[in-house]
Amino acid sequence: MSAASEGPSRKPPSGNGHEASSGLKPRLLSAFPAFASRNFRLYFIGQIVSMIGTWLQMVAQGWLVLEMTGSAFWVGVAAATSTIPTLFLSLIGGVIVDRYPRKVILLWTQSLSMALAFILGTFTLTHSVTLPVILVLAFLLGCIGAVATPAIQAFLSEMVDRSQLHSAVALNASIFNASRVIGPAIAGLMISWVGTGGAFVANGLSYVAVIVALLAISTPRVEPKSVNEHPLQSIRDGVSYTWRHPLLRTIVLFVAAVSIFGWSFMAMLPVVAKQTFGLGASGMGTLFSAFGMGSLTATFLVSMSSGRIGAPRMVVGGILTFTLALIAFTFATAVPLALCFLFISGLGMLSAFATMTATVQRLVEDRYRGRVMSIYLMVLMGLMPVGNFMIGIISERFGTAVAIRFGTAVTLVATVALIASRNRISEAWASYRATEGV
Repeated sequence: MSAASEGPSRKPPSGNGHEASSGLKPRLLSAFPAFASRNFRLYFIGQIVSMIGTWLQMVAQGWLVLEMTGSAFWVGVAAATSTIPTLFLSLIGGVIVDRYPRKVILLWTQSLSMALAFILGTFTLTHSVTLPVILVLAFLLGCIGAVATPAIQAFLSEMVDRSQLHSAVALNASIFNASRVIGPAIAGLMISWVGTGGAFVANGLSYVAVIVALLAISTPRVEPKSVNEHPLQSIRDGVSYTWRHPLLRTIVLFVAAVSIFGWSFMAMLPVVAKQTFGLGASGMGTLFSAFGMGSLTATFLVSMSSGRIGAPRMVVGGILTFTLALIAFTFATAVPLALCFLFISGLGMLSAFATMTATVQRLVEDRYRGRVMSIYLMVLMGLMPVGNFMIGIISERFGTAVAIRFGTAVTLVATVALIASRNRISEAWASYRATEGV
């Protein structure tokens, strides 16, 4: 494993004014161990630029569809279309990730995503964009993501040492959430100044940063473990491994419930912004950013804890915080109060999910990593279309606030069930460790 790791600096003579700065770097590396890896630093910089662009497109797409149709249902459909492929193609994506060099996979997927962003930007700028065009391009982007997302998660283990993996997973989540803070705010301004087409083009340009970073990253070649195995057998082995592992199975089932009923509220934020608070594009971006700021804070806290806080406590506490804050958000009548509740809900949600993702990464054997991460991401992202369709329909019939409350109530029930089964999970895990000789 090629991971650049800096040793402690020599202490300069006292009185030269550099003692504070010499101690800063070790303290930062202690809080964020993954930054000791040169490869991860390159990846972090390139990916955060690219993800800001991705959020530009996500927010601009939701706003464009709302302006074209005036329908909360079609906003939900557009959001669902980009995640549907994850449900059906993630398992195949996991097999690809376990068979071929992950860096090469990422270079291809990022290049194709860049091309799709430019195509959507061109259609929009030339005033020839239609709802079917948006849906088709969103679907194709989702197909690419079904391979790229498990590849990114698996590639983390190649960029950092195992001791840095918990930090790397949390910081990788922070990329998504830092961009969630910055991207929607920029998107709101760009939509007001240059329109949605300009936001799509800007997303295309942002992929250059991550492609350059990937080209500069140097990792040892990881030999594929299942090249000669039939793809269907590879998928069966991955599913069987995940299901037999008591903790992995519990995490995947819990994530499935939260993905359907918890995350779906995000698709309705453009509707809440416009119809509840009377906000424009920039105000909508502020709502997204508030949730993202809470999420970003949470991922840094998880990285700094480096697993020192018990995972069950972090997961349960995080989900409870998320659900209660989100329910409170639906009753907020003033924008500042709504932003506060969104911040708290983001803090809770990502505390739980960053911890669960890090736990999965640490538990899984490397030969199954791509397939297990594809299963995890399939239920996390692939089931979101179900939630998006559901919340869109309920919003049309009963109002957006009722739809969000229903989803969070079901998430709360799933959390209570998780708490009630904690002893059984611990016993199953102990039995698994004894059987596997762990």
